[in-house]
Amino acid sequence: MNFYRRAALALLALSAASPALACDLTSITNTRWTVKRENATSILATPCGDNFFAMGVNVLDAGNGGPRDRPHYDWHDHAPTLEAWVDATKQRLAEWGFNSAGAWSLTPDQLKLPTVINLELGRLAKFHWYDPFDPAAEARMMDLAKTLTAPYRDSPYRIGYFSDNEVGWWDGAMFVFYSQQAATSFTKQRLLALLRQTYRNDWRAFTRDFVPPEGIASWNALSAAQKPTKLRVGGHGIRIVRQWGGIVAARYYQVARAAIKAADPQALYFGDRLPIYYDSGAIRAERDQVDALAVNYNVDSPEGWIAPYFFDGLRRLSGDKPLLISEWFFAARENRTGNRNNGHLMTVDTQAERASGAAAAARNFAAIPEAVGLDWFQYYDYPVGGRQDSEDYNFGLVDIADRPYEDVVAALSATNRALPAIHAQSTIPPAMSRSGITIPKATIDWTKESLADWPKPRSLLPPMIPSKGEVAFGEAYLSWSDQGLQLASIGQDYYDLDLLSYDGAFPLSESYRVELDVDAGAGPKRFTLYFIPPKGKTRDYPPMEPKLCAGSLDHNDCAAVPGSKVAYFGADQPRIVAEAMIPWAALGLSGPPLGGKLKVEVASTAWHNSRWMSLSGQAPGTIGPQRWSKIRLANQ
Repeated sequence: MNFYRRAALALLALSAASPALACDLTSITNTRWTVKRENATSILATPCGDNFFAMGVNVLDAGNGGPRDRPHYDWHDHAPTLEAWVDATKQRLAEWGFNSAGAWSLTPDQLKLPTVINLELGRLAKFHWYDPFDPAAEARMMDLAKTLTAPYRDSPYRIGYFSDNEVGWWDGAMFVFYSQQAATSFTKQRLLALLRQTYRNDWRAFTRDFVPPEGIASWNALSAAQKPTKLRVGGHGIRIVRQWGGIVAARYYQVARAAIKAADPQALYFGDRLPIYYDSGAIRAERDQVDALAVNYNVDSPEGWIAPYFFDGLRRLSGDKPLLISEWFFAARENRTGNRNNGHLMTVDTQAERASGAAAAARNFAAIPEAVGLDWFQYYDYPVGGRQDSEDYNFGLVDIADRPYEDVVAALSATNRALPAIHAQSTIPPAMSRSGITIPKATIDWTKESLADWPKPRSLLPPMIPSKGEVAFGEAYLSWSDQGLQLASIGQDYYDLDLLSYDGAFPLSESYRVELDVDAGAGPKRFTLYFIPPKGKTRDYPPMEPKLCAGSLDHNDCAAVPGSKVAYFGADQPRIVAEAMIPWAALGLSGPPLGGKLKVEVASTAWHNSRWMSLSGQAPGTIGPQRWSKIRLANQ
């Protein structure tokens, strides 16, 4: 079928399948988009004032950024002109229920689609990983924002801006980096001022928490040192490391907001596209500077499950700030481009599984009351052999030959049309009861690298209660089988490979861990699932080693648990996903407890003991079985 015939048929289908945007942006003079609350939900409003739930697609760039040395998507192969490609692609997207463009797309006026633009403001202004407290850094951002927003600021299709993409706010990495800068660095001077104030100029108190560079024995010498200061095992320096991350984040968001609002006062500011993880200090710094948060998200399980703790924590930290899912995706090993799916991002076996999981995930995202939209990543598959950074995924709605993945687009077409109504009816879920907890029987395939086998809504325990001033950084699931008690955990915390000073084996006392206390009728037992980081970095997502131990609270010994099973699906820290099975014999039983009753306490502790959360709300290991939660086994 020739291009013009295909475009004409798409236009006919479009007229029957997709309602037009109520606001005529081609003739309106007002360019201000807004965010507002309606009942329990957040929603975008067009310059006309109409409600708009954004269903966008990232990388609508016609293939302009593809590598030229291997097969890749290129509009020249699919349309006689760029304008014709835009028209046909817009018609196709509308038929699939999409109504906007995400980051890395052609300009809003080229596409004639509502768009949020990624400016890369901080990166181009050399703000991060340079000297953010240098007054010249602020001046660069202010000037550059005027240049970067110039092509967009008079367009009614311009919803707003991301200042950057996936800055991350890795507090450990920032502490190490700025601690080794020259004494002339404004940012290092700010860090030293924080340390001296915290420790009241007491060098000995400082060194109880930190290990300064070799030969450094005074504050003045530390100022001049250009080697890293590190955490001391057993110390409490992580609280300063986390505080420092929040200070740098606050500087960034304040300057970025000022720069963007000065350059384009009518645009919305969506922050910096959080990278499937958030630092609580950075969110507190961001919430008063942005009009809406933006977060990229790696779906938690192949069937489209979204871990409730993640968005509940954002809600609490930001004060119900509106939220854009600025990037989400599914890939399949079965694909026409030959993408290898060579990392830790959501990948399933078949296009049918991809379609089903994506449709379910979209509905789950739309049910988040703060969500104002979601942007699929991305329009076309990665090039053969992957991007220039070697990442190689079947993320496309179409392959590099412009052929739609029929299962995926059919599923999303139906789902997208339902999303505005799903969102309009969304509410914050009611609190789960902490009494009468019943856990399901489940058969888990331990060879699968996912939690797909878990009956997650039924096995999800009530939300973990965090330590003072924190939000929960994960959640726990329990189920059972004839073989034993089964535990799963989804959580997040960042570990920097260069932050802790230690020799030999990684100290268990500094690890991220999930602790399970159980009394199944044969006396209380304790188990700890540790996550051990590698000594050095071998790739961007250093894999953790899971280690299940039985025994005491002192973390010095790790007694094996005979017959147990452990599977870790991380390889993508700071997201930590794992499952374990504790055999009934390890609980002193020959099988499930008579009457199906037991008591449990579940707790998690973050890296370097920075924070904790537990089912009871008490610090790990501080309460006895009489205060543990009562659990009943379903079907027993």
